Amino acid sequence: MEGAVIKRVGSFLAALLLTMAPLLAQWLNYPTPGIPRTADGKPALSASPPKTADGKPDLSGVWKAEPTPLSEIERVVPKFGDIQIDERVASKYILNLFWGLKREEEPLTAEAAAVMRQYQPKDSPHFHCLPAGPPFAMFIAPFKIVQTPEEIVIVFELHDPPRQIYLDSRPLPKDPEPSWMGYSSGKWLRDTLVADTVGFNGKSPLDSSGHPRSESMHIVERFHRRDFGHMDVEMTFDDPKFYTRPFTVKSGFQLIPDSDVLEYVCLENEKDRVHVGN
Repeated sequence: MEGAVIKRVGSFLAALLLTMAPLLAQWLNYPTPGIPRTADGKPALSASPPKTADGKPDLSGVWKAEPTPLSEIERVVPKFGDIQIDERVASKYILNLFWGLKREEEPLTAEAAAVMRQYQPKDSPHFHCLPAGPPFAMFIAPFKIVQTPEEIVIVFELHDPPRQIYLDSRPLPKDPEPSWMGYSSGKWLRDTLVADTVGFNGKSPLDSSGHPRSESMHIVERFHRRDFGHMDVEMTFDDPKFYTRPFTVKSGFQLIPDSDVLEYVCLENEKDRVHVGN
């Protein structure tokens, strides 16, 4: 990333983490029913993944993105640890969905590059109490998956609305009303959930660097719970307005056992937004 981008991203996250301070208090130490445990009572996170009553993989639980080692982040953003980022949300994909690529290597159209040149942290929907949408919402804070045979609901700890992934084989809408979270239809391929999502309103970027999305964005996600405490998610993005080719991001997620997500009210005691970018 270029120096100016690094400064903007650091400013974004410093302010964002301050706004997230109330989130650090979870529902503490309430044993989650059904979690396998070791002899000393600790969650056995390497146990086999659970199944639902109908034999499907069970993705239920509270999850967080696997944190990126601070040393890796600070190779790109020096002194990033000085803002004391909470380890639950220290994923490199918050900073840049194209982590590891030089800007000239990113598959941006000329229009996307122009949008990014104008992007400022204060433009982020989160600083206007608006949703971030997937995938940003999944990387920036814990989220809870509630699974039924008919649908999966993802409840976010920030102020994104719940996301619904329908499992009843419904087709994607051909002319959807644009929305923050999009319209998702999923199916099981053996032990992997494949979710197709379209219908975004194009008002939220994909990350804090400002990589844009348009209303033509199509996301295909593959959720695979590899054991009880770990889930792999592969996300493929196709948006011909802003990207010259489809691209794929892979991330691990960790179960947060014996906990829950709490409500978050964006404007409650909010004092940080006015300082963003200063």
